[in-house]
This record gives sequence, structure tokens and C-alpha cells, in this order.
Amino acid sequence: MGAAVLGQAIPGFWLGLMLIYFFSVRLHWLPTGGMDGPANFVMPCVVLASFYAARIARLTRSSVLDTLNEEFVLTARAKGLAEWIVIGKHTLKNSAIPIVTLAGLETGQLLGGAVITETIFAWPGLGRLTVQALLNRDFPVVLAAVFVISVTYTLINLLVDLLYGWLDPRTRREVAV
Repeated sequence: MGAAVLGQAIPGFWLGLMLIYFFSVRLHWLPTGGMDGPANFVMPCVVLASFYAARIARLTRSSVLDTLNEEFVLTARAKGLAEWIVIGKHTLKNSAIPIVTLAGLETGQLLGGAVITETIFAWPGLGRLTVQALLNRDFPVVLAAVFVISVTYTLINLLVDLLYGWLDPRTRREVAV
């Protein structure tokens, strides 16, 4: 949990600059920016994933701990099921709905919220394109970017809603004919 709290506390711009300083400037292991090869993906992915992964890790832990106190988990253990089956089949699947919800929301935020990371690592991304279009008053590009982000966000939320039915059959709804 300490790593998760630290992952949420460190600002993305600071983490990006520190990664560039240590792994690019001091150690010469990774390139500082651009999109020339697979090595260019390492630091931006770490920066983008650190905050969101930390939030998901904290929510997963609390959701699993809440589910472990439920009666059906005690019943599964009383039946003599192996602990990995109790955790994997019963606990994680029943804990997954809030986790899937948060992951869907964060994926949508990630689409438009990566402007700072795109700027630090010199990536031509949708967030940076939108900001540059706003600064240049290029409103058709802004509208197109907002439309793409909105449609993608809507599709991700649809996928999350469909996953609810698979994770918890009680959330399915029959359609009357």
C-alpha cells in the first residue's frame, strides 16, 4: 500500500522529469523522448500508469478485503475448497465490479488527460493536438478531438456495462417483448 499511496502522491510531470534525468541523462539506458522504437514507450507508459495503477491497486485491496468477510466466502472455505479457488473464483469475481468501473473511468480520463506526459516526452498525442488547436483557434480540430474522445469514452463505458452482466448475473435485465 505504501507504493500505491506514493504512486498517487507523485505528480506525473515530476515523475516524468525524474525518469528522464535518471534513465536518460545519468544512465543512458533510455531515450529522452520521441517515438523511434520500443524503448521510447517505457518511460511514458510508467508515468501514465503510475497514478491510475495505484488507484486501482488501492480499490482492489479494499474491495477484496470487504468481500473476504462475506458469508459465501466462509461457505466456500467450509466446503474445503482450495484457497486459490476461493480467492480467484469467488472473491475476485465478486470484487471486480467497482474495479471495472474505476478502470473504465480512468481509461476515459487517460485519453484526454495525457497532455503533460505527451509534452514532456515529445509525443504527438490527441491531448497535445487538442491543446495546440485551442491555442491556434483551430476549432474544427478541437471539435474533432472532442468528438473522438467522447465516442471512445462512451464505447468504453458500454464495454464496462456489458462486463457487469458477465461479472454479476444479477445485473442482467431481461427485455420484455
